[in-house]
Amino acid sequence: MEELIEKAIVVAVNLQHDEHFEYGLEELHNLAEALNVEVVGEVTQNLNRVTSSHYVGTGKVEEIKNFYEEAGANLIIFNDELSPSQIRNLERDLDCKVIDRTMLILDIFARRAKSNEAQMQVELAQLQYMLPRLVGLRASLGRQGGGTGGGFKNRGAGETKLELDRRKIEDQIAKLKRELEHVKYQRETQRKQRKKNAIPVVSLVGYTNAGKSTIMNQFLNKVGQVESKQVFEKDMLFATLETSVRQIKLSDQKEFLLTDTVGFVSKLPHHLVKAFRSTLEEARDANLLLHVVDVSNDEHRYMMDVTNETLLAVGVEDVPTVFVYNKSDLAEMKYPHVAGKNIWISAKEGAGLDELLEIIKKHIFSDYLQCSMLVPFDRGDIVSYLNEYASVKSTSYEEEGTLVKVELKKADYDRFQEFIFVQ
Repeated sequence: MEELIEKAIVVAVNLQHDEHFEYGLEELHNLAEALNVEVVGEVTQNLNRVTSSHYVGTGKVEEIKNFYEEAGANLIIFNDELSPSQIRNLERDLDCKVIDRTMLILDIFARRAKSNEAQMQVELAQLQYMLPRLVGLRASLGRQGGGTGGGFKNRGAGETKLELDRRKIEDQIAKLKRELEHVKYQRETQRKQRKKNAIPVVSLVGYTNAGKSTIMNQFLNKVGQVESKQVFEKDMLFATLETSVRQIKLSDQKEFLLTDTVGFVSKLPHHLVKAFRSTLEEARDANLLLHVVDVSNDEHRYMMDVTNETLLAVGVEDVPTVFVYNKSDLAEMKYPHVAGKNIWISAKEGAGLDELLEIIKKHIFSDYLQCSMLVPFDRGDIVSYLNEYASVKSTSYEEEGTLVKVELKKADYDRFQEFIFVQ
């Protein structure tokens, strides 16, 4: 049996001459492509507000229907989240499968989610989206099978089935919420442990496909981390959904954790933002954010705004931020180049990473102190701790013990206060 190729018409309403309308539409094409859906045409309409019954004006529905039949499509994708009644009316009048931008993004997330946590988060968002739309989606699922559903005689049985489905979905939502609460608790525990160990955390944030995973992999290469620690990177939307945490240990024994979070996109469904909240909260506890921007994209300012809005929505605020303008080679801009809290790099070429590392070090190791310590010979455990977790500049052996000249974090300086040696 040959595989059914999805061919879609995309429909979008330009509200009050939105300056980012064209870009939003281009993004919708890319989202469809990410699911191997071929876009065979588009219909747009300028409106002051969307029509509450059909999203587009009712006259436009006829035009879409004719275009759909001419183009040989089998799917219509709308560029906004549709209400339950809009889906129901559109499916009835267009007599075909209708999906909205939210469903499209949820489907991409469902296919890309690898870890157990990400799969639960996506499933929760999908179920919360489906619950109020059961009636409309029922018709759509019936259509996928080729039929248009039974006539009115099945109505009573269908409604009972609907009630059962609703209960099943509500039970599953409650179960997923409990399980995710448990995962969140484990995450909190890990974060507390990291705080206790006082290892600084640097979080990569930004729009999807800005190059966050490439930067992480380049850093791992730089410090000679093994291949197995590399994260998946590909030139596509939402290549990574998992939060990857990697330890970066520098030659002077200083270390920090680098975390890579899920990328953002405009009109990211709110159910999804809520479901991924615990993952995104990684960024809230960071000591430094690296906001990665694809500077070669004409809409990069808008992408930065979307990223900032999404971060605020999950409570990430007041974290020191460095703006990393990536893909400067494609934008034909001067790189590597540093100006205050901004840096222009090309992660793919590995250009500008040394400079970026210097900026990171300045931010997160600013509380490091240099001192001399005289450690009694019977406290060899302290000397070995300093050798492993601090930057020992020199060691000499005196009559009273080991004299070390060391650069270390403030927490360790306070801890070993009694051994500080003043000449």
